[in-house]
Parts: sequence; structure tokens; C-alpha cells
Amino acid sequence: MSNLLIIGYIWPEPSSSAAGARMMQLIEFFQNENYRITFATTARDTDNKVDLDSLGIHTERIKLNDPEFDILLKELNPEIVLFDRFMIEEQFGWRVDNVCPAAIKILDTEDLHFLRNAREEAYKKNISEKDIYLTSDLAKREIAAIYRCDISLIISEPELELLRTEFRIPEEILLYLPFMLSAISKNEQLELPGFNDRKDFISIGNFLHEPNWNAVLFLKEKVWPEIHKKLPEARMNIYGAYPSEKVLNLHNTNEKFLIHGWVENANEVMKNSKICLAPIQFGAGLKGKLVEAMKNGTPSVTTGIGAEGISNWNKWNGFVTNEVEKFVQHAIELYSNENLWKEKQQTGFEIFNNKFNKKYHQDNFRKTLNSIIKNLSMHRDLNFTGKMLKHHLHRSTYFMSRFIEEKNRNKN
Repeated sequence: MSNLLIIGYIWPEPSSSAAGARMMQLIEFFQNENYRITFATTARDTDNKVDLDSLGIHTERIKLNDPEFDILLKELNPEIVLFDRFMIEEQFGWRVDNVCPAAIKILDTEDLHFLRNAREEAYKKNISEKDIYLTSDLAKREIAAIYRCDISLIISEPELELLRTEFRIPEEILLYLPFMLSAISKNEQLELPGFNDRKDFISIGNFLHEPNWNAVLFLKEKVWPEIHKKLPEARMNIYGAYPSEKVLNLHNTNEKFLIHGWVENANEVMKNSKICLAPIQFGAGLKGKLVEAMKNGTPSVTTGIGAEGISNWNKWNGFVTNEVEKFVQHAIELYSNENLWKEKQQTGFEIFNNKFNKKYHQDNFRKTLNSIIKNLSMHRDLNFTGKMLKHHLHRSTYFMSRFIEEKNRNKN
């Protein structure tokens, strides 16, 4: 068996976030490829984390700037190291290169952090996102990490296109790999609750993620008051892990705007809801809540940012609009029109089955990975920029890390 080391930013929480679900999809892929997997992280335990040990995955708690990580690398001698987000590659990538230079380095970007950050800043300042990310230190760091890895997994086609055209990153070190999901069969579609068996609106998302908090606040202040006037019996149910006090303070039974917090089975509450609302104003990557809505046959209304990477505005399991008035109008229309609701539901099934075809994307990932394994030296020779960036990072990070190690040793 070959060894895979995953260095996680956090413990996987598939019931809390799309990022957690994504990590479990990658773990499933490598388990099917017969890899012996070790998951290591500096993160603290959480109540919602998956029990990886019960799945046959060895876990390790590691520290930053600690030479014991080098010992772990020597013991594992992994053929592949997967970094969960670019910050993890910055912290541990140079050690992998020093101890296991032949290990293939994979970066799972989750989404482009510099793009998400730029969009949030652009939204708040009402300026162009491009003006921000082209001068962003975050963009320089993230793109440098992409160059230093043998392959980077890009979850969204628009993000892939941005990296190819705007930043001219070679296609050889990028792989489009969205969610890998099993198709929804006709029988599964028929078993879902129908239009008359569902009620209320739903919004769901991890509240540690700023775009989710902003979307709920937007719902509360600009969207729900207008929907509530037209549909006074309907409720707006808000679910999501880690709600802060400011989130909980939005709860209002008179307005039927209800904050429920974390829910163990998101599919259960989604499939019993009539409409999913996601007025997302900024963000990046794929919006797991909207993919989940399609899976459960729940039509949705969202924004252009929400739909990005999933489908275009004209083909959606509901409606896509950036105008508040139209957002409200479409939500009411979908909630009230059974024929329209059923039509949009079917569109969602079609998008889901075509876009996130598990077998197709797993086969493509396997093919790409095998090609890199067989031609690693040539693959790296084509990426001279990556070699250059590794060289300079190793020098600067090595001395900084050694300084911190000595400081900690003296303190102890």
C-alpha cells in the first residue's frame, strides 16, 4: 500500500461545511485507490468532527515550527502529501520537500482565498474586485503555493479560468475537480417529498464563514420583510454551525425568522423545505448549500456569486438574480406555483447529475495522478517557476522556523 499524508487546516466536519464534505470525498477517493491514509492537523478537536479513526484513517496532532514533524515524515515516508488550503502548504511544504523530496505535493485550494477576500473587500468598499486581487499579498502567497505543488485541485471552472488567463498559470499544474457526488436516480427523485408535502423557506451555512453571516443578515433586512408580507404563514428557517450572539439575536418569532443553529442532518431539513434562499453577496468556490438543495429537490433563489461554478443564470433549479425586488418576486412565485416548482426541481436534478458526476471526476483525477507519478521528474522540469519559488521559500522559512524552534527550546 502507498502512503498518503493529508495535512488538514481543520478536522473534517461534513455536517457543518462544504469544505468538510469535500475533504471526505477526497479521502474516499484515496481509500478506493488503496492508500494508507494519515490525517495530521494542528487544529483543536471539535464536537462535529468525523471520527476518522473509525474509518481506518490514522490521525496525528502536529505543531507548527516543530522538528517532530520531520520525524513523522521520515516514519511515514508518504508517496503523496495533500495540503488542505494554501496556508498549510506555506507552513509545512518546505519540510516535505526537505525530508521527502520525491513525494507528490497536492494542494486542495477549497476555493481561491484571495478571490473570496477581494470580493468581500470590494463589496464593502463598492470597488472592483480585480483592483484588489491584482495587488493583493494574499494572491501572491496563494499563487506561489500553487506553483510549488505538483498539482492543485480547483473546485470551480470560473476560478480555473481566472488562474489560466489572468495569472497565466500552466494548465499542467491545475486540475478542475468539483464535488464528486453520486447521481440521483429516478427512484430517489420520486421518493423525495413533493410540493404539497413541504413548507417554509430554508437557508443554511457555517457561520464561521463570513459570506454566510452576511447572506443571513441580507435576508433579514432586505428580503424576508417583503416575502413575509405576501406569505405571512411561511417561516424562514436558518440553520448553520457555530452561530454567534449576533446571529442568534436575529431570531424573531413574530416575523417567523427563526435561527435554529447547527443541525445534524442537513439533508433532512433541506428535503422538507419548499424553497432555499441564498442571497450571497461575496465569496468564492462552490456553494455547498445550493448543491445540497439540488440533491434534495429543493428549488432555490440565489445571486450570481451563489450560482458561480454550478450553472449559468438561465439554467438553474429556481432563479438567479442580483436585484432584491426580483429576488423577492421569484421566491414568492416559486413558493406558490406548483408547476414552476416541479419544472425547476427537474432542472436541478439534471445539473447535479451532469456537473458533479462522481465516476467521471474520479476517473479524471486518477488519470492525472497516475500521469504525474509516472513522469514526476519531467512534470517538475516544466514548472521552473515552482522550483524557483521553492528555493527562495526554503531559505527564508528554514531560518525563521529554526529561530522559532530555538526560541521555544530556550523558553522550555
